[in-house]
Amino acid sequence: MSQPPESDPCVLEPLPDYREYPAEEMRERARWFYRDVARRRTVREFDRRPVPREVIEQCLLAAGTAPSGANQQPWHFAVVTDPVRKKKIREAAEEEEREFYAGRAPQEWRDALAPLGTDENKPFLEDAPVLIAIFAQAHGVRPDGERLKHYYVHESVGIATGFLLVALHHAGLATLTHTPNPMGFLNECCGRPSSEKPMILLVVGYPAPGCRVPVHGGIKKPLEGISSWLGPEGGRTEPTP
Repeated sequence: MSQPPESDPCVLEPLPDYREYPAEEMRERARWFYRDVARRRTVREFDRRPVPREVIEQCLLAAGTAPSGANQQPWHFAVVTDPVRKKKIREAAEEEEREFYAGRAPQEWRDALAPLGTDENKPFLEDAPVLIAIFAQAHGVRPDGERLKHYYVHESVGIATGFLLVALHHAGLATLTHTPNPMGFLNECCGRPSSEKPMILLVVGYPAPGCRVPVHGGIKKPLEGISSWLGPEGGRTEPTP
């Protein structure tokens, strides 16, 4: 294999830690993962029991392994466990939500939310032991202090958030992706600069005893509703049942 010239900033190494499995084991691993992740449901009723800090930290490390544009990792996860700060976040979020449900949202949007039973009251923001505010960074800073533009920011943060959700589920925790609009109050509540854009407020913890979830949230599209397999140009093949 040819090596890049000394002036080339790209340094290559052998692919580390890749594992290939026999076909049947691959199928079983894929089936197992689907069955496990399909158990995940959005929860709005949380127990107040604390979550071990190390569990959250390991899940954040997993999220940090996500691919990103030019590997610039344009995200920041602000973890909130302090009751006073959680109360402040709840008050600010409910203020925005009251305006949303009082008329700022179009009727079509409110109709779409109706099967989920949501409203402007967000007690889970105080009940849940952990809130993770996820911020997108449009730019970073080089070691010399020079501003560094980030690329594919929203896509990258979305992928990392997906990693985080699955990691938390795998660890045995329940989650809720909360997106009050606008979310600028999170910058102040979490001490983050105005250059960072809050994307999601992730609510994390254990389901409350007797927790109930909307039936609608468990209805997912079938494989043929979310994918297509393309054969030769002009043709099409169907997914394996």
